[in-house]
Amino acid sequence: MARASMAPTMPRSPAPPVNLPMTLDRAAGGLARQLAGQLRGAVRAGVLAPGQRMPSTRALAGALDVGRGVVFEAFDALLAEGYLVGRDRSGTFVASDLPPEPGGVTAAPVAAARWLRRDVPAALVEPPTPPGTLAFRVGQTDTSFLNTQAWRRVWRAAALDDLPDDYADPAGDALLRAEVAAYLRRARGLVCGPQDVLITSGAVQGVDLITQAVLTPGDAVAIEDPGYRLARQIFTERGARLLPVPVDEDGLLVSALPVGADAPLLAYTTPSHQFPLGVRLSLPRRLALLDWAAQADALILEDDYDSEYRYGAAPLPALASLDRAGRVAYLGTFSKVLSPSVRVGYVVAPAALRQRLLALKTRADAHTSWPVQRALAYLIAGGHLEAHIRRMRREYARRRAALGEILAPLSPHARLLGLEAGLHALLELDARLDVPGVVAACAARGVLVTPVDDLYAGRPDRRGVLLGFGGLSVPDVTRAAWVVVAAVTGGGSET
Repeated sequence: MARASMAPTMPRSPAPPVNLPMTLDRAAGGLARQLAGQLRGAVRAGVLAPGQRMPSTRALAGALDVGRGVVFEAFDALLAEGYLVGRDRSGTFVASDLPPEPGGVTAAPVAAARWLRRDVPAALVEPPTPPGTLAFRVGQTDTSFLNTQAWRRVWRAAALDDLPDDYADPAGDALLRAEVAAYLRRARGLVCGPQDVLITSGAVQGVDLITQAVLTPGDAVAIEDPGYRLARQIFTERGARLLPVPVDEDGLLVSALPVGADAPLLAYTTPSHQFPLGVRLSLPRRLALLDWAAQADALILEDDYDSEYRYGAAPLPALASLDRAGRVAYLGTFSKVLSPSVRVGYVVAPAALRQRLLALKTRADAHTSWPVQRALAYLIAGGHLEAHIRRMRREYARRRAALGEILAPLSPHARLLGLEAGLHALLELDARLDVPGVVAACAARGVLVTPVDDLYAGRPDRRGVLLGFGGLSVPDVTRAAWVVVAAVTGGGSET
């Protein structure tokens, strides 16, 4: 027996109201021609959408105080031109396939406008993956393992709550802030309460708010090099001076941070899984970084973007959990544990900074979507978020293991870094290998990889490609990894 379709039945498009914005000039005559012209314009402008049912001739004639013959004549003209179609016993509709626009004077492109800024950089957005291609996308997650029953249940619970009749709290929904604080105490050893948490519309907004609260144009910010390009772009657009700091096997090289009058006001770091190299900031380096911040009277921005995923490595304490002097702003997100589409993050910051962040958040967007916050609060409160993290940690560990097993024979000419945590690794290549050649050879075989030198602000000191395995199944990781092996051993050697 054929399975019944579960697709929802779409309601038929209703007729538009008869008070369409049309005015007929009776002194000018030609009422039918005027009416046809205004209806034609409404179709072109999208006021009358393709497939939209038209008002009846009687209703439209009554609204315009004209005879039905005027409406009949106008409809006939538009039917002949292809703007309208008639359906027996159903009425008259706007055509789905509209005729082409008539030629005319082309307006000057907006890009040429004198009032438009010329120095706004393009957004850093990954292009969509072409069909049939396997992409080692960095930062991509897999939502197919999400408990859909629990997900729908928390949304139903949020929908049953009374919708606020005013703007919500700019700091975030009280219930979500309490659940985030409790989660951070359990998962990251971070002693904080709801009053310490600010909910943001994603981690990127958190970086931007902190940048605005701390830096003025010309101030210096220390960044990991290589590092997160979007954070670097935010600092640059806000007028900051970038101070690239090298990264080695133990993370950010704290000894390279300037002190004294040259010390930056802000240091941005990803200590739990350095982006993009994947190394972890060692405990001595963490303590040294906190000492530097105290000596330099600087703030540390700790971006803890995917610390939930560790594979056999002992957890290191969050920088913020070691901070006793109010020198760390802690940034977290739901993008890696759920999906970037959720667009919710959070900041835990010292009180003085938090008040400024709250003012900036209020001005930016008033508050993050309340229904989304409430659903996430119920997801955490019911234990579903941490259950999902445990489930995905096991699944991502399988993908990581498959990647490591297949690429291991490439040593010593290529080695994987950053497999202890996170959703991506770096395949570091030695000097005899041509990185652009490897990238091109992979692309020719339908596999996309990212060269790490794209993520340096200064001169690259490592050569290799990033392999994000979060969005690929184990079979896909296996197939794509063998392509990388072939590219490295066959098509990537320098001539």
